[in-house]
Parts: sequence; C-alpha cells; structure tokens
Amino acid sequence: MTVHIGELSRRTGVNTHQLRYYESQGLLEPDRGPNGYREYADAAVLTVTQIRSLLAAGLSTREIGYVLPCASGARPELEPCPELVNGLRERLTRLDESIDALVGTRQVLHAYLDLTERRALTTPGSATG
Repeated sequence: MTVHIGELSRRTGVNTHQLRYYESQGLLEPDRGPNGYREYADAAVLTVTQIRSLLAAGLSTREIGYVLPCASGARPELEPCPELVNGLRERLTRLDESIDALVGTRQVLHAYLDLTERRALTTPGSATG
C-alpha cells in the first residue's frame, strides 16, 4: 500500500515542504504514480519518524544519510558498525566544542555586564536597565 505526500504529512506531523526536502537529500525515495504524484510506501512513516529523531539528536541530514541504513525501529536503534560509531563520536566532539565555545562567550558577556553595572553604580547620573 502507498500513500501520497499529504497523507504522509498527516501521519507524521511533518509538513510537505520538509518531506520534499528529505527527498532532495536522499532520505526518502517515493515512487511516482501514473499521474506523477509522489507515492510513498507505508514504511516511509517509520523512516520519517527516524529522521525526526536523528535530527533531534543534532545530526545533519547529510549525517542522517549515513546513519539511516543502520537504523531500525522508531526510536531508532542503530546497528553498531564502526563507521557509524566513529561518525557519532566525531559529531559529539564537534558538539562539545561548540558548547565549550558558547560557555566561554557567556562568561565574557557576564564579565562585561558586571563591569558595566558596577560602573553605573559609581558614575553620577547614569541609569541601568
């Protein structure tokens, strides 16, 4: 059984524009009916659920393209192939580096704010807020 893009959208809660984007990224592969409409297999519902879960984990659609063949179930569970584990480790390392950079930026901004607020308290006629 197949469904059209509108039905896939309704079943997954993902708008049709995003579904077309997933298709353009090679994550979904619909057939075309005689009328030219996209026709998705019922399994596409599971695939879209997996894509959304992997996006929520911070993976890019490019990374998901590598991970998806190793995925099973809605959560999804991933087969522990070496390429997959290495790719996830690399992604986690980049994420940790981004978090560290943001923490450093936040500390610098707090320092500027603290200094500015202290100066406002000692400068006649200045207002804060």
